[in-house]
Amino acid sequence: MNKETELQNIYRNRFAGKISYRDKVWLLLCKHVFSKYVLEDTTVLDLGCGDGGFINNICAKTKWGLDLNPDCSKHLDLDVHFLQQDCSETWGVAAGSIDVVFTSNFFEHLNSKQLLGKILDETHRVLKTGGKLIAMGPNINILPGKYWDFWDHYIPLSEKSLSEALVNRGFRVDECIARFLPYTMVGKKEVPEVMIWLYLKVRFIWPVFGKQFLVVATKI
Repeated sequence: MNKETELQNIYRNRFAGKISYRDKVWLLLCKHVFSKYVLEDTTVLDLGCGDGGFINNICAKTKWGLDLNPDCSKHLDLDVHFLQQDCSETWGVAAGSIDVVFTSNFFEHLNSKQLLGKILDETHRVLKTGGKLIAMGPNINILPGKYWDFWDHYIPLSEKSLSEALVNRGFRVDECIARFLPYTMVGKKEVPEVMIWLYLKVRFIWPVFGKQFLVVATKI
């Protein structure tokens, strides 16, 4: 089975029937968290864009979505430019042309830290000086066992290990949050939108329920 076919099968099965709910969650996340990093006149690239939850809901002048899975194009809004490619290859955008690179639950799917380093270098290439990388993902320090319940998890990462890799590649880490969001929506009951809104607003409860890190870094 080639990589594209396996990706299609994994995500069709994993998120079947959840696209609409996930989109509602992402709308709240974009409005109440990520909009402070992304101005409406900027250019944003969503690395590992999946079903477009972030890139469809964030307000920006120019939007790019990059993913190997060809099914992603079915879910992206018409104003999103889709790059269907292997992220280990040079991305189809010019150097210094992107204001924000966003990625969620993607780095752990790479098969080596060497590949992650290459992708962080590519992120540095496409970002403008002063541009930002926003990265979130499951924290191995908090999920040592459940982290491996997904077939396509390879690299164990924490907010500290990712931050160190970024500093070594010419980034300044602005925010480093060990506990941001709960782990996953897979196999979970849908939470009322008002509860999600409340969770995002009441940050002192993040250390209780948060199992994903959030790292925000600037290209210097």
